Amino acid sequence: MKPYTAYKCIVLDRDGVINEDSDDYIKSVAEWIPVPNAIAAIATIKQHGHLVCVATNQSGIGRGYYTLTELHAMHAKLNTLLAEQGAALDGIYLCPHHPDDGCNCRKPNTGMLEQIAADHGLQPGEMLFLGDSQSDYDCAQRFGCDFVLVLTGKGQRTAAKLPADVAQVKDLPTFAELS
Repeated sequence: MKPYTAYKCIVLDRDGVINEDSDDYIKSVAEWIPVPNAIAAIATIKQHGHLVCVATNQSGIGRGYYTLTELHAMHAKLNTLLAEQGAALDGIYLCPHHPDDGCNCRKPNTGMLEQIAADHGLQPGEMLFLGDSQSDYDCAQRFGCDFVLVLTGKGQRTAAKLPADVAQVKDLPTFAELS
């Protein structure tokens, strides 16, 4: 893998990377709690000149656990916290579908990464995907971009399932120091 500074776009999974994850889903603004120092880390990554986009499966919508309106409120909280740090995301890409819907956007399918690339004029080799799950890794592999496993969220459990040579970082703030 090339140095992190060589990538034009850093793509982040949301739950478990930016905010705390829950096996019961993050269903409300009150449940959306940033991982410690993750917001400042995104601001640092932006200061280093990278585009930063989020690619997130949100099947809780398709399952009826929360609404698209509630999801937008969570993202408004994220955007407000970033603005307080003088930063902004370059896009939030989401899949609201139920896993049985057969869509192309639900990770490990590549629809969200394809859309990020199209929207920002990027090639897969210019993108680096940071995630904490097997589906994040598989998505990056299918799309042809590099991947870093973040050990927050489901990252510790996922590490044992991935090849030993997959790059890992403790958390998003640790990555930001390297980017």
